[in-house]
Amino acid sequence: MLAVVQQDEFGTSVRFERRLKHSVEKVWSYLTDNEKLTQWFSELKVEDLRLGGRMTFDMQDGNFEEMEITDYRELSVLEYTWGEDRVRFELYPEAEGCRLVLIEKITKITDHTPKDIAGWDVCLDVIEALLEGRTMESRKDVWSAKYEQYVQQFEALPRQ
Repeated sequence: MLAVVQQDEFGTSVRFERRLKHSVEKVWSYLTDNEKLTQWFSELKVEDLRLGGRMTFDMQDGNFEEMEITDYRELSVLEYTWGEDRVRFELYPEAEGCRLVLIEKITKITDHTPKDIAGWDVCLDVIEALLEGRTMESRKDVWSAKYEQYVQQFEALPRQ
């Protein structure tokens, strides 16, 4: 299922939601423990886990982009800057595990936006697979299929 994309006068928001059969604590560890984080997003690292703390993104060319943690509530919310945008993870306990919500607030849609959104979608698939002790055969194949769908979804949006 694709993310829900909505637009308003402030920009575009993309919302992913996954129901996972694992505890909030276990899922949270995949968002905040660098050893687990690297399994699904090797370029991303937690440097200082707190409100006002920071994450870093390894540009793979010797440069690192710093991202400020703009909202943080232990086992519940992790939000940080992503360039001009914001990435927000929310966890909600449920009877069978928890609900993971990822929201990216996008200030400007570009040709690269569907690539990024397909990437987040695949990252969530990888987290789910890791939690369940599975591996994904080809992230690239999954990404390619999702990318084409997101291209269509973003092309259908009114231009702002």
